[in-house]
Amino acid sequence: PSSQAGHEKTLSGLMTFGNGASSVYGSGMLGLGMSFSMEELVIDNDMIGMMRYVAKGIEVNDCTLSLDAIREVGIANNFIGRVETMNNMDLVSQPLTLDRTMYDEWVGKGAKTDVDIAHERVVDILTNYEPTPIEFPDLVAAVIKKADDRHNGKE
Repeated sequence: PSSQAGHEKTLSGLMTFGNGASSVYGSGMLGLGMSFSMEELVIDNDMIGMMRYVAKGIEVNDCTLSLDAIREVGIANNFIGRVETMNNMDLVSQPLTLDRTMYDEWVGKGAKTDVDIAHERVVDILTNYEPTPIEFPDLVAAVIKKADDRHNGKE
């Protein structure tokens, strides 16, 4: 995983979603698909979630426009410290691998990169994930047996 991979996947993913597709090819792949990274898969999943959010459209209303704050503060002034700004800051996305804290706080928390955070998520998933049981195991077993028989020439 690298910033180059992130840029490339974001640009291709935005084009995909921007044109109405519902899925993105290549999640977790690196180097034109010659390698795979579980950390990259976690990061890609985060980016795809943000792209899907954007593809839904951006809500425009009095709250998101903050017209009262614009009137109060005035054009070309500082809105960063405003309650409205802080309340709306995370409306766009809730990424799991991107840390949006200020630099000093980020360093104080250990200065973990997106890849570090993704790796921790991979380890957590591999250690703790409990799959949902298959709802119709007999049906699935029959489909698998039929495919095996066809493959082995027994059909």
